[in-house]
Amino acid sequence: MYIWIIFCILPFYFIFRSTSTLEIAFGVIATLLFFAIFWLTYNEKGPRIYIGLSLEFAINIVMTVLFGYVYFALFIAFYVGIIRSKAGFISMYVIHLVTTIGAMVIRFIDNYTLFLNHLPFMIMTVLGVILIPIGKRNRIQTEALEGELKIAHQRIEELAIVNERHRIARDLHDTLGQKLSMVGLKSELASKLIDKDPDKARKELADIQNTSRHALKEVREMISNMKHVSLEEELQMVENILNMSDINSEINMNVDVKDTPVLIDNILSMCLRESVNNVIKHSKAVNCSIDLTETKSDIMLKVSDDGKTEDMTFIYGNGLAGMKERLSFINGEFQAVNAYDGFEINIAVPKVLKEIEEG
Repeated sequence: MYIWIIFCILPFYFIFRSTSTLEIAFGVIATLLFFAIFWLTYNEKGPRIYIGLSLEFAINIVMTVLFGYVYFALFIAFYVGIIRSKAGFISMYVIHLVTTIGAMVIRFIDNYTLFLNHLPFMIMTVLGVILIPIGKRNRIQTEALEGELKIAHQRIEELAIVNERHRIARDLHDTLGQKLSMVGLKSELASKLIDKDPDKARKELADIQNTSRHALKEVREMISNMKHVSLEEELQMVENILNMSDINSEINMNVDVKDTPVLIDNILSMCLRESVNNVIKHSKAVNCSIDLTETKSDIMLKVSDDGKTEDMTFIYGNGLAGMKERLSFINGEFQAVNAYDGFEINIAVPKVLKEIEEG
């Protein structure tokens, strides 16, 4: 920001060094005209941008030849970089490079001593004319691609939501549609039979009760399936989260998760999620290892990292306390170990849950 302010002020220094009043007046007018054109046409599209560039090329040549001020070329380099058309960009890029170097050569022939004194700045300007438009164009294209990618992700999310709504609607229709129709018909039939044939009316009412129970059971199962996230999916999810957090992950699984009961699957998924959240938030670890093993009586989950945690009191304030409490309900075990080479959480979930044993 400050560099550009200096570049805006510097031309007046070069202009007022001239001895001719006419040259000074011409230089001031040309400078003000350059900035006016730059401000008015920088964000324009179509022919106006090329008209503005043509005028700025002319002013840049005049200022370089008359006053040795070459830094307008850097402003124009940014201007050239915003041209979206590939053909227009290449044309203006070549014209700008040729006119800038040509003006410098003319200035060198006219006053080579002054040129040699400003040689490092001339070289810097030429490099800027070469590199700035390419860098600016690449940055604009990258931002445009990122914007398109963001829009694409939003559309994918919207489509996923729509598809999920359609799936839920189909499931509800298949689950409840026929059964509710049946309940309606049997209710109407029962109301007609209640005086004529009470026994048949009671039978229809019993069918209504059974159908209602089945419908309720199917709805509950559908909701349970929608809420359930399998351990296999959770492992993939936490691996992605660790990688995005720049933590190297290693997963060792010696358990057949496909045959794991839903309740155990849910508990292990919840424990895994909380443990990995703990690693990301508190450990400052570089590596994290997740091990799933089983014994005759338990399924063991170990989440270890190489972070340094001197204070153990945070454990009961970040979700792990709730995990420990939930594990106690199913007779599970929880252990947090602050080892010399890192932090470790050990969890054991019994294969035969306490509720089943009591039942």
